[in-house]
Amino acid sequence: MDLFEYQGKQYFSRFGIAVSPGDIADTVEEAVAVAERVGYPVVVKAQVKVGGRGKAGGVKLANDVDEVRRHAGDILGLDIKGHVVRRLWIERSSDIAKEYYASFTLDRPHKSHLGMLSAQGGVEIEVVAEENPEAIAFLSIDPVHGLDLATARRWVHEAELDEVAREQAAELLVKLYDCYTTGDCDLAEINPLILTPEGQVHALDAKVTLDENASFRHPEWEEFRATETDDPREKMAKEKGLNYIGLDGSIGIIANGAGLAMSTLDVVNQVGGSAANFLDIGGGANADVMAAALEVINSDPKVTAIFVNIFGGITRVDEVAKGVLEALSRVSIAAPIVLRLDGTNAVEGRAILAPHLNDRLITEPTMLDAARRAVSLANA
Repeated sequence: MDLFEYQGKQYFSRFGIAVSPGDIADTVEEAVAVAERVGYPVVVKAQVKVGGRGKAGGVKLANDVDEVRRHAGDILGLDIKGHVVRRLWIERSSDIAKEYYASFTLDRPHKSHLGMLSAQGGVEIEVVAEENPEAIAFLSIDPVHGLDLATARRWVHEAELDEVAREQAAELLVKLYDCYTTGDCDLAEINPLILTPEGQVHALDAKVTLDENASFRHPEWEEFRATETDDPREKMAKEKGLNYIGLDGSIGIIANGAGLAMSTLDVVNQVGGSAANFLDIGGGANADVMAAALEVINSDPKVTAIFVNIFGGITRVDEVAKGVLEALSRVSIAAPIVLRLDGTNAVEGRAILAPHLNDRLITEPTMLDAARRAVSLANA
């Protein structure tokens, strides 16, 4: 469960992590009231679960009531990458001397927690990793022992944070780790973590993903569920029990297995396309599941081609083929479908599909061939 920025900051506050004073607003008048309460200048920030808010005009500095009114009015209702802004976060503007990056997530291959810390904050960590990887200090943390203050102090020294920020940053990192573990997060990220000219360290942003499997321990999470998503595709997928994440591209993706789905997104990008979604149907690629997946994909008006990528392991490809045909008899699909079917009973599955193939239902022998065909159809 991904949280909005304001929810992430509220979550941080529960663990004693310093954040900028602010509050939410759903109307222009509420935005003005919050600004008057926290004091000018303020930052008016769109609350959407997507990056690029600033470039889209969703983050504005306001020095007085007139600017708050103007910016709040402009941002409410703004469409940012398909996400309509319905709520604002109004916070006291902070002067910034330095920007850092800090996060905790799970390192599954090594069965440990992974901390990432950098003196280069304010930009995406992927950019730092690509352009200057030595600027990131990684910390592997044994879940049994956790993170203590002494280790955090060594970590901030290794990351070369400014001397004046190190003690406060070390203390904040211990609190962030507590938020990450006790708060049952999959991700707890601060970018940027700032040092003010007065020498204070606090979180200027918050990106938090909660572990749904731990929800039984957190009845207080119910307050987040009402605002969990404003993406109708994701809402529909959740109602159908599908593992779906909406993206901004034009090629609908259906795959069985999270790893295969991620690889499918990569190969589509590799051949010049862009994925409209991540959708993992797991091992149950029967007619009901396939129909549900196609219905969700079909609900996205941006989709101009669909790429179904199935590798049969436990799942038999002949059963998948039957499921696809039955699903197509139930759902009227607007976009052409390209299928790549391989694995158990793949020959039988392709034979089942063969009499039904046309310019709207196409098979390709490899994932790369299928991706190229889907991109070609999407751009036609």
